Amino acid sequence: MLYPQQLRVLVAIRDGGSLSAAAQSMGYGVPTIAHHLSALENQVRAPLVERNRRGARLTPLGLSLVSEAEQILRRIEQAERMIVAERDAGLATLRIGAFASIGSRLLPSAIRELRDSAAVRVEVVEAEPTDVVGMLSAGELHAGIIYDVAEDPAFVSSDITATLLFEEPYQVLVGGGSSFADAAPLEVGELADADWICARNDGEASNRILRRVCHAAGFDPRLLMRTDDLNMIHGLVAEGLGVTLTTATAFDSRFDVRLRPTLADFGRRRTSFIHGTETPPPAVDLLHRILLDRVAMFRPATPSESRRA
Repeated sequence: MLYPQQLRVLVAIRDGGSLSAAAQSMGYGVPTIAHHLSALENQVRAPLVERNRRGARLTPLGLSLVSEAEQILRRIEQAERMIVAERDAGLATLRIGAFASIGSRLLPSAIRELRDSAAVRVEVVEAEPTDVVGMLSAGELHAGIIYDVAEDPAFVSSDITATLLFEEPYQVLVGGGSSFADAAPLEVGELADADWICARNDGEASNRILRRVCHAAGFDPRLLMRTDDLNMIHGLVAEGLGVTLTTATAFDSRFDVRLRPTLADFGRRRTSFIHGTETPPPAVDLLHRILLDRVAMFRPATPSESRRA
């Protein structure tokens, strides 16, 4: 077996032209250099260095080996630097869970800044808050971005540390050609005959708040479809097939839809960064700080602003 230190000795002998010069450059005594060289020659069963009064030079086999040795040593140095960088970042791979609308608006630029600042790989798992919390608790994620409703929080746990990023009011998304598109703030009762598009998981914040407000208005929301696909939601609403409860962050101006306020208070969606209660690895802490900095400059565009852009 060839050892890296033996290869380094061979490179030093070639560069220095003698065993004494190699010893001086490596900070060893000449006997140590001679020992490593002898062990290497025993491994390959051939002489690698010719010694004379003027110093030492590599044999043809020694020259061939030292050329390969330099490549091997470079790869070892690269591996050592990678290990140190990933160790200092706290993680080799950072796994983050995030819901779709925030994943497309706030998270990409934050990940870019994180990767520019630390040697860490990032893997994003798209999931709704209930699933993100479950995966974090199971140790499948290092951190997550979730939403909840301020008036009815569902994710209060001693196992999770949460930091509020921002909050925004829930509103009703309607088709651009519907009778609700240009109305004043909507009366919830006007939506009693509408078909609703709801989140896939019945326990998500938007579903809970929708049931509460509709029940208070005297009706149960009539379900058209359960989906978390933003394109599907916007497409169905644009065709006038249903309405949904959402926020400005999730609004997509490519579709013929309008986001309407209501007289009844549907509450405010709170977007939070979460991680475990133990001291987070440096990469998680860095992403946390990057998100807080970006949120300070982040303001979701209103639907009217999006249409003007």
